Amino acid sequence: MAHKKVLYITQEILPYLEETPISHISRYLPQAIHDKGKEIRTFMPKYGTVNERRNQLHEVIRLSGMNLIIDDTDYSLIIKVASIQAARMQVYFIDNEDYFQNRGKFADADGEEYGDNDERSIFFIRGVVETVKKLRCIPDVIHCHGWFSSLAPVIIKRAYADDPCFKNSKIITSIYDESFSKPLSEEFAEKMRFEDVTDEDVVNLKSRGTMDYVNLMKLAIDHSDGIIQGSPTINEEIKEYIIDTKTEFLIPSANFQESVAEINAFYDKIDG
Repeated sequence: MAHKKVLYITQEILPYLEETPISHISRYLPQAIHDKGKEIRTFMPKYGTVNERRNQLHEVIRLSGMNLIIDDTDYSLIIKVASIQAARMQVYFIDNEDYFQNRGKFADADGEEYGDNDERSIFFIRGVVETVKKLRCIPDVIHCHGWFSSLAPVIIKRAYADDPCFKNSKIITSIYDESFSKPLSEEFAEKMRFEDVTDEDVVNLKSRGTMDYVNLMKLAIDHSDGIIQGSPTINEEIKEYIIDTKTEFLIPSANFQESVAEINAFYDKIDG
């Protein structure tokens, strides 16, 4: 019997970025789930702050070279990979000269959030999806971590719903105690327009109003099969929305080993 496959899409992972609740869980959860017998693949953006030499990143030529069109402009997709030896775990990095190289995570050196974070997130998610297709990986479960990964549910469920790699995949979103101050651009819905995204999809996105943090997470919830509370506390409006929509919802134990068992069982439940 084939092992179940879990795809992790996350905005940050230790040791490539500083320790945060998201980077910590994105480092240790995949390893623990692998130890439970599931196959894993993990993706994050290759921000300019990721030290390539120290972390021994190298480009995967056979996966790089594709162009993705965002807002009528072509952007080159570069794929890099590194290994966390202690975890027997590879991490794939989505890179692009305009969106990630020589730039920080979400804000510049003065703390000003980038005005094109919506485009950067769209590029990241589409880059992950296209790379997974090239790898011929068919994930049973896709687990998203952090707001920068929260467009994955809508992009996969709307644009790749009939793709053989994703049509049977279940999507789980972890929601953390985080936020951002600058809403995504007013042209966000139009920038989401690409193959298999219909005019109706764009209209529906526009109807959601200003795409601030709360509305972005609501969008992710609406297209997810399950939600995991990633922090001891999360935004109350978002938590109430999860409950109101009757989305499958897991609040894991504070103890890591117990939470791993609970999350592993949640994967099986959602994928069942």
